[in-house]
Amino acid sequence: MENEYRGALLGAAIGDALGMPNETMPASRCRLTKGYAKAARNHPNSALSAGSYTDDTQITLMLCELFVSGNYSAKNYAAGLKKLHLDNSLRFPDGTIISACRHMVKDADKPSGCNSTTTGCIPVALAFALTSDDIVEVREKLIEACSVTHTNPAAHAAAVSFATLIRSALNGDDKPLYEAQKNAFLEDEKLGLKTGDAISLADEGASLETAISILGNDVSVYQTLPLAYYLIERFGEEDNFLNIATSVGGNSDTIGFICGAWLGATYGASGLDDDLLLALENRESMTTLIDRMWRRFGQKE
Repeated sequence: MENEYRGALLGAAIGDALGMPNETMPASRCRLTKGYAKAARNHPNSALSAGSYTDDTQITLMLCELFVSGNYSAKNYAAGLKKLHLDNSLRFPDGTIISACRHMVKDADKPSGCNSTTTGCIPVALAFALTSDDIVEVREKLIEACSVTHTNPAAHAAAVSFATLIRSALNGDDKPLYEAQKNAFLEDEKLGLKTGDAISLADEGASLETAISILGNDVSVYQTLPLAYYLIERFGEEDNFLNIATSVGGNSDTIGFICGAWLGATYGASGLDDDLLLALENRESMTTLIDRMWRRFGQKE
């Protein structure tokens, strides 16, 4: 379990870093390279080095630090986001997160969340999934944290579904993807139907190009989550899975984050590509943090 626990966070960061240069770009199989790459000139991520992650991993690491230090609360999460925003440290963040942070700066006493279906709650879900082996137990607090930035029920449904995927994989369930899809449906019927369609497309052997044309690849949870679930079901056992998953363009960093977290939670840190792991930004400090998380939360499972 410790190997898989460590793998969930490291895999998410690897997928994020692989998807970073392809974010907002068109889908292209020409990007199926083995290692990391820099973003193109004039791309929002162009200042980042190859192997660097985006705001998805930044938010997850910030939350994990709050959890492991015993300082987590929705208020402290909001304060952490606000600080990253004021420091201009967030890397090409979800537009909804920017709006929420601006609300916090303007009036900290008023609700900051926006009625948005973007995927900014996905990194929140991973951090919560690492704190308990029972998603039902943490669901309410997860939704409370998501509401700091996103008030739309579909965003909450995506967070609960993704957290279910990771916990089910860590718990050794036979079909974690189906558990995740079921919970998506229970939280938001539309999202449940779309994720179900995505899994069906994969089972039918639909090509990646066909899947993207049907499911889409933009920042909405109604596109990102179904496409990630299609990729896991269709290509999850292939050696170059994360390269395929992050070649889809659009919201490729978050799609890579989801797929990488699943890969690591399923096969462990030892199942991740050694070269990608060694070249990952802040690998050593990230490993130290996840080891602290394991000692505080994982060993109790």
